[in-house]
This record gives sequence, C-alpha cells and structure tokens, in this order.
Amino acid sequence: METLLQQVINGLVLGSMYALVALGYTMVYGIIGLINFAHGDVLMVGALTSWTIIVGMQESSPNMPGWLMLIIATLIAMVVAATLNFTIEKLAYRPLRNSPRLAPLITAIGMSILLQTLAMIIWKPNPKSYPSVLSSEPFHIGGAVISVTQVTILATTAITLAVLMWLVNRTNLGRAMRATAENPRVAALMGIKPDVVISATFIIGAMLAAIAGVMWASNYGTVQHAMGFMPGLKAFVAAVMGGIGNLAGAVVGGIALGLIESLGAGYLGKLTGGVLGSQYTDIFAFIVLAIVLTLRPSGLLGERVADRA
Repeated sequence: METLLQQVINGLVLGSMYALVALGYTMVYGIIGLINFAHGDVLMVGALTSWTIIVGMQESSPNMPGWLMLIIATLIAMVVAATLNFTIEKLAYRPLRNSPRLAPLITAIGMSILLQTLAMIIWKPNPKSYPSVLSSEPFHIGGAVISVTQVTILATTAITLAVLMWLVNRTNLGRAMRATAENPRVAALMGIKPDVVISATFIIGAMLAAIAGVMWASNYGTVQHAMGFMPGLKAFVAAVMGGIGNLAGAVVGGIALGLIESLGAGYLGKLTGGVLGSQYTDIFAFIVLAIVLTLRPSGLLGERVADRA
C-alpha cells in the first residue's frame, strides 16, 4: 500500500501535467470564449511526434545521451503541435468567430475526432511502448520513491509556468493578450492586432500541451492515438474548477485535481482492502467538478460577475 507521501508526490506529478493542459484551455477561453475540445488531441500529437523522434534517434544515434534525445524530441513536438494548432485556429475556428457559440463548439469536437483518425492512420491504432531515456535509478524520500522522470516532470512544469507567467505579465505580447481578452475592439483601436494575438495564444497553448504530452508518455510509458481524450477532458475539468479564463485558477485546479485523484484512489483502495483503487480514479474528477460548480459556479479563483440589468 502506498504511503501518504507517495500519494502526494504522485498527485503533484499528475496535477502538474493537468495544469499545463488546463492553461491551454483557459487562455483560449479567456480571449475568444471558445472551449477547444481538440486540445487534448494536440497533446496526443505531441506525444506521438516525440515517440517518433526518440525511436529514430535511438536507431541512428544510439550513443546520444537520453536527456538530449528527450529535449530534442520535446522541441520538435512543440513545433509540430504549434503548427497544427495554428492551422486549426485559422481554418476551423476563425471563420466561425462571430457565429453562435454552438457552431465552434461542434467544430472543436469534430476536429478532435479528425485528429484522432489522422493519428490512427499515421501511427497505426496499436499502443506503442514509449522509450525510457532517463535514468531508472529512483530517489527515496521519507519512505516514498520518486523517479528521475517524475523529478523532471515537476521541474519542467515549474520552469514552464514561471516562463508563462513572465510572458503574460511582463511582455508586450502578454499585455496585448490581456487587452484583447478585456475588449478586442478597443484593443484593435489601440494598434493591437487581435488575429495575431489569438493565433499566438493557440500556439502557446499547443506548446504547453506538447510538453504535457511528452511528460505523460514518459511517465506512463505508452502512447497511442486515443491517449489525449481523458487527459484533455480532465484538464478541462481542472480549468473549470479553478475558474476558466484565470491562469492561476488553471494551475490551482490542475494541482488540486491531481492530488484529489491520487489521495482518493489511495483512500478507496485502503477502504476496500485493495479491491478498488487506481482504476476508479476517473470518478473523482467529475464528483469534485459537480461539487465545485454547485457551491461556486465561477470556480475556485473565478471572479463573481454581477448580472447587469
């Protein structure tokens, strides 16, 4: 049976991946009010792209350090995912920007199905083992075991979140993003190009999803064309829990959801003597979502907006 510390570590690792994906949801929603349900499949494309690159490098350059393979594969996955999301936004979402909200929502679901089908054609439907390129020697902390991969995930997430917060709060692009989110028409009058800002938001979100995809594949050791559905759905739950449209809320929601799933599965396993456990973790996300939306519909960090007469 896992110790409490082990469950917390696993929850933080899981939650950090949810947080990266949730940020993509919340950034896009904050600017154009769109729920991009294809976002989880961008994670999948990033993971499968990195798998292709690492397998290729292992065959062509077997002496290359594993950490360097992972960095190169992650960078290429980020470029592929960014290009894909930019194309999706320009071809599928931009023409529907002024349409009723149901139209882009249905289009996003259609893009998700399309991406899964194309991935199944390109990479075949069978699950693939993701190469383990980092050291397998674990660290022992107070009775808990944490792998090099998990340490890398936590460190990468912390660095990525710090860079994103700096980008949003300290750069011209970040100011343009916040202005566009506040009022696109007024931002355009001030010389900001909303289309450019929206495209940049989709690109940044895709890069975060690609990083999360590589992390997910490295942590669980397998990739396949449908792997993005559940992480994407849970990251959306995390974004709503934290207050969709709020960057800090997406991070808080992601970390909280990861901890709730890990601790909940551990408690359930202990309560039932190991009969029930990790295979039932999915239910916790939606139970907590229902509770949060009932008690605070705007999310944990969402702002309460008064109705205007």
